[in-house]
Amino acid sequence: MFLTDDEIRELTRRVHHNVQSNTLSKMGIEHRLRPDGSIAVLRSHVESILSGKPDKKTKIITEPNWGALNAAST
Repeated sequence: MFLTDDEIRELTRRVHHNVQSNTLSKMGIEHRLRPDGSIAVLRSHVESILSGKPDKKTKIITEPNWGALNAAST
């Protein structure tokens, strides 16, 4: 379910937790800091981000915002 410490080190190429956290943020990878300072990263999130597939939460709008167009014409 979660990346191992070794996998996080390999992904970020960083050793220290605070630097790993900054690197993950820059990569757009959501993570949580545990009370002991270590990092929790969902494996499925990393696979989704790095595969280029949109997150299930991401809603792709393929239609114009008709409300905005109507408001501009008044």
